Amino acid sequence: MYFNRKCKITFICHGATIYSEEGRFSDAENYPPLSELGVEEMDSLTKYLKARGVKNDVIYTSPSLRTVQSAMMIAKVFKKDYVILDDLKTRACGKWNGLTFGQILEKYPTGFRDILRYPDKITQADAESSIEFIKRVKVIIDKLVEENVGNRIIIVTHPDVIQAAICAALDIPADKLPKIFIRTGSATQISYYEEWASLVYSDYVPL
Repeated sequence: MYFNRKCKITFICHGATIYSEEGRFSDAENYPPLSELGVEEMDSLTKYLKARGVKNDVIYTSPSLRTVQSAMMIAKVFKKDYVILDDLKTRACGKWNGLTFGQILEKYPTGFRDILRYPDKITQADAESSIEFIKRVKVIIDKLVEENVGNRIIIVTHPDVIQAAICAALDIPADKLPKIFIRTGSATQISYYEEWASLVYSDYVPL
């Protein structure tokens, strides 16, 4: 049972947007859409998935415009529909929403330090705490694994959701979440077993 794989998940990070290109935080679902670069990234990634023969039984996506657009491109390749799950939404940014990294450092100089030092607390900007965010992501991923025993699934979502999924799967402390780098238009794969999980690869971007 220890080595009995329950489910394999390929996490797809949505393509670039004008916000990701500017280093801007956003938890809005209806904006921004994929940029020209984002479409190119997803086109390259879908070709990679098809060429590599990545198999899947179900495609899930978070509800934001940028992830749904990305999921549509993947669904077209596999000739399958996709399922939108609200619980896969990105981390709540609070007052950081719409701000660049530089602006956050200027307005909330201790904000990132607090996330690293106090992952169990909501930040001074009312952003979702690291621990609560990881717990939220773990609940939905665990549910999907149980609903897809024996399956291989694709989840199209946000960089921070993939970071949280990695932390949850590998028991990485919450204060290390910001140190896991996930690029737009990348693929990460995790195999889930009865008693553990294995990170197969992370942040892969096709050349």
